[in-house]
This record gives sequence, structure tokens and C-alpha cells, in this order.
Amino acid sequence: MAKLSDFYFDLPEDRIAQYPEAERGRSRLMVLDRSKGSREHRMVGELPALLERGSLLVFNNSRVRRARLSGRALDTGAGVEFLLLEKQYGDGTLWKAMVRRARRRRVGSRYVFAGGENGGTADGKAGGREAEIAGEEGEFKVLRFDRPVDDDWLDLHGHIPLPPYIKREDRKLDGERYQTVYAAETGSTAAPTAGLHFSRELLKSLEDAGIETAFITLHVGLGTFLPVRTENIEDHLMHRESYTISGEAASRIEKAREEGRNIVAVGTTSVRTLESACLSAGSEPLRLRRGEGSTALFIYPGYRFKVADQIFTNFHTPGSTLLMLVSAFAGRDFILESYGQAIREGYRFFSYGDAMLIR
Repeated sequence: MAKLSDFYFDLPEDRIAQYPEAERGRSRLMVLDRSKGSREHRMVGELPALLERGSLLVFNNSRVRRARLSGRALDTGAGVEFLLLEKQYGDGTLWKAMVRRARRRRVGSRYVFAGGENGGTADGKAGGREAEIAGEEGEFKVLRFDRPVDDDWLDLHGHIPLPPYIKREDRKLDGERYQTVYAAETGSTAAPTAGLHFSRELLKSLEDAGIETAFITLHVGLGTFLPVRTENIEDHLMHRESYTISGEAASRIEKAREEGRNIVAVGTTSVRTLESACLSAGSEPLRLRRGEGSTALFIYPGYRFKVADQIFTNFHTPGSTLLMLVSAFAGRDFILESYGQAIREGYRFFSYGDAMLIR
């Protein structure tokens, strides 16, 4: 049985990218060949020449919600920061949220956001809001706002939820660079970061090289970024995340497999969506579930992949489910050896870092 300690590695702080490259597509790319056990050092911009003509790139087009909300406690005036995870029910007044020092935030505690006071009397979508903690769901809080909170309001008053290893406040550039250029469906609390490398120019170059694309949606949530806390990794429970695969995207992916073309999943969220939606088994023709679904799939070594032939991904945090997924795809030893070489070669890690193509 694999242990959590099997997936740790030492990473110097200065290898964690705090900002994106000046331009998309200018990051370094480590290319892993699983059959040969070899590595090449290339650039993301070379991807059109590295993929076989006819390959199908599958992207996650989820858009990051400006879900980090700063406010203050009405009783003490102390500052507080909530991360809104998902809307509960229908009207946008109830949200599941994470909050720092959660034990201090008790049911009935009231908070004010964006200047709303005295019942949140400011008018219009730009107005302030008040909220109280209406309940608890395990380690999460349920916030009840005095008026609906929607994505338009969050675009005005929320902040980009940069991951905690980026040791700075979000800036104007993050509003653009922490979104993929093809982001379409709002709902993620973290970016599908492998897609951040793709500029519109690179997408056009891929198209000109005979590389096809398909877009699916998985809203990135706790299932992707919560740490593993159990030493026996099989005891870890993933949180459920929602996904959507259109009939057109499913047909493109199925056709690529039928014609023997490579299906290249861009990012671990695309991998999990494809594997979760697979309806076929063994040597049966590939069939994918259409429409909406949800997944709590945890992929770790021993898993047998059914859809993804290649993976384009970033370098992941020690002990994470993401590192376990790529270890399942390429072998733990090969991945950790490659990570060690990446550290020695000065690669940049995590969300704004460099990339890896595993084929």
C-alpha cells in the first residue's frame, strides 16, 4: 500500500513561481517518454512540433470565480477572509465557504463586506453585503448573505483566489493571467493551471499543425487542491466536483480513439473528467457520458487509465493528489527522478511555473 511519505520531495522556496512568465507559451517544457524512460528539455511554444499530427488536445474551459472575499466582523471590527466554494440552493444567498481560524468563526457570527452596513442597504449590484454563519458542514461554514451574491458582484468585490504558496496579494495581472484564454464557464475556486500556458497564438499554431481540440468543463474545487492527511493514501477521500461534457466534445474524443489518434489531456482536471465519464470497459470502443456529472475519483498508482494517452501538466506540490495522479500515469520513481532533475535545472514549479508533457 502506497504511503503519503512516498510522494514527498524537497523543493527550495525559490523554485516556486510567484508570477507568470511575461508571455504565455514562453515557459520551459520537460518532455517525458514513458516507454524509453527519457527526458528532453524543450519550450511550451514547441508543442505543435512535439505532438503527432491528428492528436486531440482536451482542455478544461472552467473559469475561476473571484471567490476570495475580504470583510470584517461586525462585533469586533477584526478583518476576516472567506473563500466562497459553491452556491447552495438557488438564489445566491447561501454559500459554502472556507475561512481562516475556522474554530473562532461560530454559528451566528456576522460579517460585513464591501462597505455594507445596517442591513446592507446600499443599492445595486455594487452595494455592500452582510452575512452570518448560518451553519457548519464539517470544516466548512455556510454563509447566509442578506442579499444574493452572484458572479457579477464578485467580479466587482472579490479577489482572485491565488493558492497559498504564492506569497503575495493578487494584482491586476492575475485577473487575466490566472484565467485560461478559453475560459468560458464560471465556477472554479482554483485555475486549471496547465491551460494557463496556452495563448491564442499557440492555439492557432496547434491548429495549423493539424492538432485538434475539444473543450470540457470541470469546476475545480476542494477535490483538486485539499491536502492528503492520511498516511495510507487509499484512506484519503476526495471531495466531489461537477463536470460537463457536451455531445460534440464527447464525439470528438470518441472519434480520435476510434481512429487511433492520441488523446492529450491538458491538466489533471481534464484527466479526471475523462476517466470519470468513461462508460466502456476493457477492449470495448470508447464511450463517454454526455451532459452533467460529478466526480470524486482519486487516481493513484495502480490505476489503469482508459482515456488519456498523454498528459500536459504543471509540476505539482509534494504529497498532493495531483502528484499521485501523474505518478500513476508515468510511474512514481520516474516522476520523482524527473522532478529532481527539474529542480537541479532551475524549472519553476506550481501554478505559474513550467510544464511537463508525458507521453
